[in-house]
Order: sequence, then structure tokens, then C-alpha cells
Amino acid sequence: MPDTSSISSRFSGRLRRAGVAVVHWFDTDYAPGGAEKIRTAPDKVDWMRCIPFLILHAGCLGVIWTGWSPVAVGFAVAFYFVRMFAVTGIYHRYFSHKTYTTSRAGQFFLALWGGTAVQPGPLWWAYHHRHHHQHSDDEEDAHSPHVHGFWWSHIGWITSRRNFPTDYSKVRDLAKFPELVLLNRFDTIVPILTGVAVWGLGWLLEVHAPQLGVTKWQMLWWGFFVSTTALFHGTSCINSMAHLMGRRRFETADDSRNSLVLALITLGEGWHNNHHRYMSSTRNGFYWWEIDPTYYGLKLLSWTGLIWGLKPVPQAVLDEGQRAEHAASVAAAQRAAVHHGDYSYATLKRVVPTAAALAVATATAAQITIPKKADGPAVHKDVTELAHELAQNQSPPAPLPSLRAAP
Repeated sequence: MPDTSSISSRFSGRLRRAGVAVVHWFDTDYAPGGAEKIRTAPDKVDWMRCIPFLILHAGCLGVIWTGWSPVAVGFAVAFYFVRMFAVTGIYHRYFSHKTYTTSRAGQFFLALWGGTAVQPGPLWWAYHHRHHHQHSDDEEDAHSPHVHGFWWSHIGWITSRRNFPTDYSKVRDLAKFPELVLLNRFDTIVPILTGVAVWGLGWLLEVHAPQLGVTKWQMLWWGFFVSTTALFHGTSCINSMAHLMGRRRFETADDSRNSLVLALITLGEGWHNNHHRYMSSTRNGFYWWEIDPTYYGLKLLSWTGLIWGLKPVPQAVLDEGQRAEHAASVAAAQRAAVHHGDYSYATLKRVVPTAAALAVATATAAQITIPKKADGPAVHKDVTELAHELAQNQSPPAPLPSLRAAP
């Protein structure tokens, strides 16, 4: 017979772990046994942690029953970019790197804005991102696609228990503000209020502007669930793809890359190689042709007085990048020359004889009789050689028959 005591012990252990996970959904600093013990645990998926992600993705299916309206879909798209700016311009460029300055009240307002993105708190975000820069693409990097694979870097790492706690010792500049610690600890408060607010906006439009054809449930499924799911994966693309696709301008210690596609999806974060070369700049698109909407938005905010002191890219770094681009262009030209010879000369050498041969062949084609091809293996000749033989074998042109009808 099975040992009922061991079965009961295993069941109670699982129930206890499930209870800890549920409490941790609402209190991220809840860590029985200490945060350090959790941080040293092996990397593996905590399936209880996956439940909120499954609910978020499953919520997108609600559009099957509610349908859509231009207002609901338009709001979802707009809300995606408003909150992507919160992630890139606030969580990343302010809390992680302090690339500009604001007041304490402004900092709290920015943290609330960042919370609408339905991602962990600002101090957790800053801690993990600073750790990423210290260990980019090495064994300690929690979300390197080169070390852990694509899917782990995209979503798996955030479900691992060892990545749950915030190491406040690594963000002392932020942890001295109790209001930020509170938002970080209870990081589900703002997302829940955001979902309720989106539903409430839909209710107001449904009641007071029925001509728009939008309902409260359309706004919730499109404006919150669909928009937030897209936002999560858009943000995660920087972890999983910005070290795999694109070009490298600067020789950094990691494999960070620049990608216009990712820059468009993430409002400028795709210039990742630039950022890893100099992370203290407010802008990631170092040059005017590198589209960086987050920087443009921060520039507009600086005109309001909410933020100030936007940090520029040092001229030495800009010069380094231009030298690197020039060297890359020269190297590409040299590689082409090695494989194909001098391009302009080789092109003329091929084109001129071919063009001449085609001209001769066209002029004489109507005036000669091409002999029947002999049986046997085919012989491939150069076009120039064939045209030369045709010119030697041609006979005087015969008079053309009159096209006028006979009398």
C-alpha cells in the first residue's frame, strides 16, 4: 500500500508552494526563507507564475464574442504606444539609467505611468536591467538568447523563481524613496486599476456616445488584454531579438545589435548596439536618421518642465561610430574587389562585348540561314564568339520581296 504520510506530505508541500506563489502575485517582496535563497535557486519555470500570463493571453480571446469597433481597436493601438513609451522612456531611460532628471513628485508620477504597462515594478525593472548591462551575454545574464535560448530570453526567464525578488542593494538610489518601494512591492495595484479604468471608459462611451458603436467589454478585451499582450511581446523582443538580428556598429563586449524594425516596434529601443556602447544618453538613435520616438517624446516632456537635463551622446562616441561605419564600408568594398575584381572595369569588360555581339546578331539575323544543329553533345559558346562567326559567314543580302499586291 502507498505510504499515506508521504503522499500527504507531498500534497501539503505543493499546496504551501502554491500559496506562496499566489501571495507573491500581490506582494513581490514576500519571500519565506529570504530573498537570497530564492535568487540562488536553479533556473526553471514556476508554473504558478505562468497563470497570470495565461490569463492575459486568454483574455485576448474575448474579442471573439464582443467583436470589434474602430474606437476599441484604435484605442488599443494608441494605448500600446502610450505604454510602450512608459516602458522605454520611464522604466528604461529614467529608472534604469537616469538619463534625465525630474523632481520627486515627477518621479512618482512617472512610476505610476510605468505601472500601467502591467509589468513588474520600477525598482525590479531597474535592478534586472542594470544587472543585464553588467553581465550582457555571459552566464549571469538572466535573458541572453545566446546563453539560454530564444524562448527563455523572450518569456521563460520572467517565470523563474530566482528572478522574482528585487535586489534593493543594487538600486539604492531608488530604494531610498518609500513610495517607489511601495509601488514596486505591490506592483499589481496599478495594473488592476488600469484595467478597471479601461472598462469604465468603455462603459461611459457605450452609455453617452452610442453612435460610436463601442461597448465596455470591447474596450476591456481590445484596450487592455490585446494591447497589453502585444506590449509585453514587443518589449520582450529587445531581450530575445536585439542580440540576434541587426547590424553591429560598435565593438561591444556583447552581441547587441541595431535594428530599424525593432526600433519601430519599441519606439527606439531597437538601436541596441548604440545603447550598449553608451547607456547614459537619453537617446538611443545616436544619429538624426535613426528613428527614436521615445527621445522625441522625452524632448517634448522637457519643454513642460516635468523633466530636464537630458543627457546627450558625447561627440567622441559619435565620431567613433562614424569611423566604424567608414571602416565597414571600406572593408565591404575590399571584399567585393577580392571576389569580383575591380567592379567598374569588370562590368565594362563584360557588358561592352556582349552589347556589340547582340547588335551584330540582331542586324544579321534576318539575312542568314542558320544551319541545322548537328547531332551530338551541345557546345556552349561565348556570345561574342558566336556573333563573330555569324559576321564572317554572312552572304550579300537578297532583295526583299515587294509587299505591294500584284496587278
